[in-house]
Amino acid sequence: MLQDANLHYLDNAATTIVAPEVADAIHTAMLTHWANPSSLYGPGVHSEQALRAARAAVAKTLGCKTGELYFTSCGSEGNNMAVLGAAKSKHYGRRIVVSGFEHPSVYKPARRLADEGYDVVFVPPRADGTLDVNELLARVDKNTILVACMLVNNETGARNDVERLAAGVKAANPRCAVHVDAVQAWMRVPIKLANIDTLTVSGHKIHAPKGVGALYVSEKYFQTFTPPYTGGEQEREKRPGTENLPYAIGLAAAAQRLAKNMPARTAHIRALNQRLRQGLAAFPEVTINSPDSAVPEVLNFSENVINSQTMLNFLSERGVYISTGSACDKGALSHTLGAMGLDDRRIRTAIRVSFCAENTPEDVDAFLNAFADGMRTLQRL
Repeated sequence: MLQDANLHYLDNAATTIVAPEVADAIHTAMLTHWANPSSLYGPGVHSEQALRAARAAVAKTLGCKTGELYFTSCGSEGNNMAVLGAAKSKHYGRRIVVSGFEHPSVYKPARRLADEGYDVVFVPPRADGTLDVNELLARVDKNTILVACMLVNNETGARNDVERLAAGVKAANPRCAVHVDAVQAWMRVPIKLANIDTLTVSGHKIHAPKGVGALYVSEKYFQTFTPPYTGGEQEREKRPGTENLPYAIGLAAAAQRLAKNMPARTAHIRALNQRLRQGLAAFPEVTINSPDSAVPEVLNFSENVINSQTMLNFLSERGVYISTGSACDKGALSHTLGAMGLDDRRIRTAIRVSFCAENTPEDVDAFLNAFADGMRTLQRL
C-alpha cells in the first residue's frame, strides 16, 4: 500500500498501513452516521444500528456473541481494563499469575497491583522464547484471581498455547479469570474462546486506524466484571465515552477484509519469513531470537555487532523500516528478550522484522541488501 516503490515497510507489528477500502468506509461513516448513537431521534437510531452491525461483524471474527464485545480505543486500554478490572471484580484472593513477557499494557498494571499488595507472580519464558504452560499452571491456587497470557508475543512472535492454559486454569480454580492479549494474533491465527474470560484486539494491527480496538468479556464473566471506569453507560456500563462510530465501522471493515483469505495470506507471509531466514544465514554474526514455532509475521534476531538503534537509522536512510522491539517501549531495552535471559550484547543488537500480506520478496531483498551494507559500513566505522 506504500505509494513509493523505493520504500520498504517491515514494521507491521508496530502498526499497519490503513487499507484504502477501510479509509473509505470510515470517511463514508463520518458523513452518513454523524449522529450520536445514544441519541433517541431518527439519525441517532440509524447510528446505533450501524454501531450494532459493526459490533456483530467484529464479534463474528472472534466467534463470540455480539453482546460480549466492547469497543475500546486500543488494545492497551482493553488490557488495562481486563487486568485492573479483575482486581476490582474478584474478592476471594490476591494472587495474580502473569507470563513474564507480556506487553507493557499488561505487565505494568500487574506491577501496580503488586505495589498495592497483590501477590503477583511473573513466569518468565524459556531461553528459546517459548513459554512453559505447566509452570504457569503450577502457580495457580485457590487464591488466584487472574491468569494473563498473550496469545502471540509482540517482539518475537512466540505463540502460546492459551487454549490449554485456560482449560488448566479453570480445572484448578473455576473462579479464576483468564485474560488473553490477542492483539498480535487476531486475523493471523485461529482464536478459540473456550475458558477465556477477557480478550483484547486492536485495529491498527490489521490495517484499521490507530485509536480503535475491542475487548471481549464472556457472557458469564459480565455479571461480576467491574472495570476501572465510571461516568458513562455507552458500552453497557463497562466503558464510558461517546462511541467512535466511524472507527468502529473501520475496524469491522478491516476484520471482514482479512477474514476472507487467511490461509493464503499466511502461506505468503511464511514464504517471506523463510526468504529472510535464508538470507540471514549468510551472516555468521546473526542469532535468531524468535522460536521456530513463532508466527511467520514476526522474526526477531540479533546481529551481535552493532547497536540496533544505529542499524535502524542506517536502514531508515535507505528506505527500509524495521524496529528494535516494542514500539510502546519507546526504544528501551527489550523487555521480552530480557525475560528470556539473553545477554546484554544480544539484546542491544536485536532487530525485529514484521510482515503483512502486502509485503513482497522485493521488500525482503531490499532489507537484506541494506543490512549487508550496514554490517560492512558500520563495522568499519
